[in-house]
Amino acid sequence: MCHYCGCREIPLIKEFIAEHERVTDAAGDAVRALDRGDPDRARVLVDAMARELTSHWRGEEDGLFAVMRDDPEYADYIDALVREHRELAALLPRLDLTDAADAATLREAVDELHHHIAKEEDGLFPASLTALSGDGWDRSMAAWRTAHPD
Repeated sequence: MCHYCGCREIPLIKEFIAEHERVTDAAGDAVRALDRGDPDRARVLVDAMARELTSHWRGEEDGLFAVMRDDPEYADYIDALVREHRELAALLPRLDLTDAADAATLREAVDELHHHIAKEEDGLFPASLTALSGDGWDRSMAAWRTAHPD
């Protein structure tokens, strides 16, 4: 993880990273629940991940991603991130964690999620420092607030 550019000090980026941490904590706990033979607990944790991700993705996609997508330099990168969001959103609710194949699929999805987060935290978020103006940050933060009304 990069800690040099300063993007982690931007309030919106801090929020995104905190959400990433909550999701990866739940994901790790879900995998450990499967390791203990507790698919019911794993399901609760996967559902918690899905809820957190729903508002997280809305905040990212309607805000930072939408603003940065205006620059053709970032459009393809952002489109790939959004595709990954959609794939995980479709996967999580349909997993039967009592099924060994689906449990293995969750493990793979958790690994992929870590790679996805790295693309955001080590790629897109640092790029946002130079890509966004004050208005872009305002629009991005407003979208995050809309996605997180409480």
